[in-house]
Amino acid sequence: MQYIRLGSSDLDVSRICMGCMGFGDAGSGQHSWTLDEAHSREIIKRGLELGVNFFDTASAYQGGTSEQYLGRALRDYAKRADVVVATKFLPRTQEDREKGITGQQHIGRMIDRSLANLGMEYVDLYIYHRWDYQTPLYDILEGLDRVVKAGKVRYIGISNCYAYQLAKANALAEKEGFAKFVSIQGHYNLIFREEEREMAKLCAEDHIAMTPYSALAGGRLAKRPGETSRRLEEDSYAKTKYDATAGQDGIIISRVAELAEKRGVSMTEISIAWLLTKVTSPVVGATKLHHVEGAVKAVDLTLSREEAAYLEEPYVPHALVGMMA
Repeated sequence: MQYIRLGSSDLDVSRICMGCMGFGDAGSGQHSWTLDEAHSREIIKRGLELGVNFFDTASAYQGGTSEQYLGRALRDYAKRADVVVATKFLPRTQEDREKGITGQQHIGRMIDRSLANLGMEYVDLYIYHRWDYQTPLYDILEGLDRVVKAGKVRYIGISNCYAYQLAKANALAEKEGFAKFVSIQGHYNLIFREEEREMAKLCAEDHIAMTPYSALAGGRLAKRPGETSRRLEEDSYAKTKYDATAGQDGIIISRVAELAEKRGVSMTEISIAWLLTKVTSPVVGATKLHHVEGAVKAVDLTLSREEAAYLEEPYVPHALVGMMA
């Protein structure tokens, strides 16, 4: 495993971040394909054995049970100081707003809930999961700064936002002396490269870490054309992101398969090796042992300039989908 500094923080993270959306009680959330605790622990333990020290979860994943599974596994298999734990919070609900709960109060409640789920005194990276258009930005930044000053959070990150929003937020944070966002978790992979328009340039200039989700496009970049899996069949959210462009994306996926066969490696290794040339540490979900093993192998795979260009050449612009639509 290789390690890298997370943006302007002092956190050293593995080049692979284990995404924990696939862990948790399937009856508590929106996904039917998630793993129970025993199988989740097995994958977390294997990741640690392979050198993964960076784990990403969220309070919204399976009603908080993803956080619970991760916290218990890390307590049993790792020292707290040796791992970097990221979790995320969603904006206030309509009910919260009607009750008069402020942005600062909401963030305070959400971090306390996540810390209780994780069984931890702090998280290393607290991520603003989705831009809140109903709450003043100042309130969000002040709320995040408060939990940093309280010692409950070491650094803050953001997910699912536009480059102008990240730039605006960090400019305001700097003006007010608040904690600034050190990372962005956006949607980025070989078949969805819209982050290259503006976000990647902003991050390079301002030393903000890119830790994208959907590194394998919900498994599509790990399966040869025609192959399927339970995740591909049942993940309705991923379908909304990729089904409309399946034809044009299939050209790139075929090239990934071709190059994987030529190099004698898996499609996972090819797809993630390409992404590692662009970002700090991609968030890679794992629901089987070979998922995390393949992701870790990608760290040591180097693509030639010609191979990378071959993978990139068929790409055409995509419409924004999912949380960014």
